[in-house]
Amino acid sequence: MTTPAPLPGPLPARLTAPWLMLLLPVLMAALDAALVSKGAAWWEVALSGLATAVLLLRRRLPVLVLLLTLPGTFVNYIWIAPMTAVYSVAADPRSRLRTTAACATAFALTEFFHWPLSDHPLALDRDNALYAIQCVMLAAGPAALGLLARTRRELADRLDDLTRGQERESRLLAERVLATERARLAREMHDVVSHQVSLISIQAGGLQVSTGDPVAKETAGTIRELAVRTLEELRQMVGVLRAAGVRQDTPLAPQPRLGDLPGLIDGSGLPVTSELHPGLRRWPEAVERAAYRTVQEALTNARKHAPGAAVTVRVLGRGARLLVEVHNGPPPLHAERDAPLPGGGHGLVGLRERAQLLGGTLTAAATPDGGFAVRANLPAAVE
Repeated sequence: MTTPAPLPGPLPARLTAPWLMLLLPVLMAALDAALVSKGAAWWEVALSGLATAVLLLRRRLPVLVLLLTLPGTFVNYIWIAPMTAVYSVAADPRSRLRTTAACATAFALTEFFHWPLSDHPLALDRDNALYAIQCVMLAAGPAALGLLARTRRELADRLDDLTRGQERESRLLAERVLATERARLAREMHDVVSHQVSLISIQAGGLQVSTGDPVAKETAGTIRELAVRTLEELRQMVGVLRAAGVRQDTPLAPQPRLGDLPGLIDGSGLPVTSELHPGLRRWPEAVERAAYRTVQEALTNARKHAPGAAVTVRVLGRGARLLVEVHNGPPPLHAERDAPLPGGGHGLVGLRERAQLLGGTLTAAATPDGGFAVRANLPAAVE
């Protein structure tokens, strides 16, 4: 029997490398500029070259790149550079719809009112109408494709979120069933086995008191001792069944405390300035865990929404209150961030609920400097 041929694998990395996708439009724009600028003045060639070179920055500064391509478009009939810039603006998740519309309109007007202006007299005739339609299509086409690409990425991200949510719900359902079964086993062991062993212990104790035979007395004492030991071990096992974590992959390790904050901050990958002075008071475990989770969630949000921004973490003990504050500034102007993913802010909601259950408060809001601050006020006494 012959062995079936292997299925074709994914495309080689060299065909889908990010640098190739970045350079390919630049090379096409350079070819377009070279063909159009043949025989043009040196300054026209320079403007066309600028329009081509700035495309390398289109993913970080798409609007600025578009503006720098317009002079070359105005003096030469180059199309690929400004069309690529319009596409980049539309596909950028940071760009609003009105920004995309304004950039596409600027390109269309620049293309219509071409230099020299004397070659394009304003008149309501057939030629101007057809040329206006052509300019609108040149600008609207890449804008529509960019918006489509952005929407496709957002839908893919939401689909991933929905898939993870369904997997999480299925896992929670399985965990609930397992927890119910564990609780039933614990009840059965407590109600049946513990009752029977208790009777054995009582009977052995009665025999030990009533008998005069030394051998029988010693045997009854041994039986009673074994029964008591069995009851203690049984109670421990029942407690394990009731309190055991449902997830099989959860390590049997202590929950994070205030002492774990330096490791969390060092491993965050952010420029963090920390001030950790919780005081000499011994805080309850639930309070320390809430403070740790607050810092963890705030650092995660800062890394996701303000990459590269400076972050300040303060954990201070003020009498009977533990104050936790995490503040991040605005992201750097030229910071590159990935397409934002859509979310509902459930992490902060969970932190606020955790603080309220402990008798404290938590606030999260934007700051006047363009950053974001999360502040928690947790009590020392927890019921």
